[in-house]
Amino acid sequence: MVAARWIVFFASISCFVCVGIGAMGAHSLPSILRDSGLLETEVQKKIDQCETAVKYHMYHSLAILGLGLCPATQSKRSFRMACILFFLGICLFSGGLYSMVYLNRMGHWSIVPLGGATLMIAWLTLGIGAVFPGNSILSTGKLAR
Repeated sequence: MVAARWIVFFASISCFVCVGIGAMGAHSLPSILRDSGLLETEVQKKIDQCETAVKYHMYHSLAILGLGLCPATQSKRSFRMACILFFLGICLFSGGLYSMVYLNRMGHWSIVPLGGATLMIAWLTLGIGAVFPGNSILSTGKLAR
């Protein structure tokens, strides 16, 4: 039960951060970007990037929350692994977009696509864990028990 509580805790913190960033993006980001001298097309592109980052951040935070509340998460390593992958994907995908929008910086060009791929792998991990009995092929290395 301890792992589930921590999963729910991290999901709630992630949702908290997401709402804060979303509020800033909706209320102060446009004027900050315009005041920095960006053209209107650049401002709109950054606002769109922020909205995409916030949506994906919230969707996947809620997925983590759902897994934290799911009793099977205690016994299935694949579900716990999906939580880790969702969190990592949020950091890479949404974090990369937030960096581009708020800091006008992008780390390595592949951060955002790598985050998207990580989120996709998280969904596959969850699906495989739901279909295969036990701890699934992800933790045992076997296709089925």
